[in-house]
Amino acid sequence: MKVLVAVKRVVDHNVKVRVKADNTGVELANVKMSMNPFCEIGVEEAIRLKEKGIATEVVAVCVGPTAAQEQLRTALALGADRAILVETDAELGSLAVAKILKAVADQEQPQLILLGKQAIDSDNNQTGQMLGALTGFAQGTFASKVEVDGDTVSVTREIDGGFQTVALKLPAIVTTDLRLNEPRYAKLPDIMKAKRKPLETQTPDALGVSVGSTLKTLKVEAPAQRSAGIKVKDVAELVDKLKNEAKVI
Repeated sequence: MKVLVAVKRVVDHNVKVRVKADNTGVELANVKMSMNPFCEIGVEEAIRLKEKGIATEVVAVCVGPTAAQEQLRTALALGADRAILVETDAELGSLAVAKILKAVADQEQPQLILLGKQAIDSDNNQTGQMLGALTGFAQGTFASKVEVDGDTVSVTREIDGGFQTVALKLPAIVTTDLRLNEPRYAKLPDIMKAKRKPLETQTPDALGVSVGSTLKTLKVEAPAQRSAGIKVKDVAELVDKLKNEAKVI
């Protein structure tokens, strides 16, 4: 079984995000970038399926600039067999990314596609669902457990009321949630080996995909500063402030 796992290059989750002075976007110059945490979970799940003998090949794919090769090399160091970079400097929306991933899936013919449920930059939670609509594949979102049995994948997904388990016929798309697994760290020997693993570069034009966006960012602003909290002496004072100042009761 071939597994295609999508990864995204984002600002490292430990970095404090800063808005550009002209409010056109987020400052990326000289900022540490890394693989989206939810994508790391997807890569880890694909590697575990390979270690169990279920997956025969794991292919990592990323849509982004040349520098995104760094994140693909990380996926290769973690255990992916090869990687594909669809190189573009354009700022892509979820639909454009889904179209590109669909074109890659048409080439690779994977039985299972794994994606992080959302990226920590745009935070849209859309690409997996859009890819499912474009491919017509069955999909399980917010997966906290994935079990493959023959031509069926059982996905336990988190919903508002608890958990729901769905059985999907392969080929299928699964988006990963935080509790699915804990990603491993790449070992130094594996990092060195990853440099020799194949990394193919393509372009959206070569895949026949237009990346023109129908969305336009008007302005990006940092959230307003919160005022400092205060301490109250007793419950009576708290109730008084909630009633007369905050006016919430």
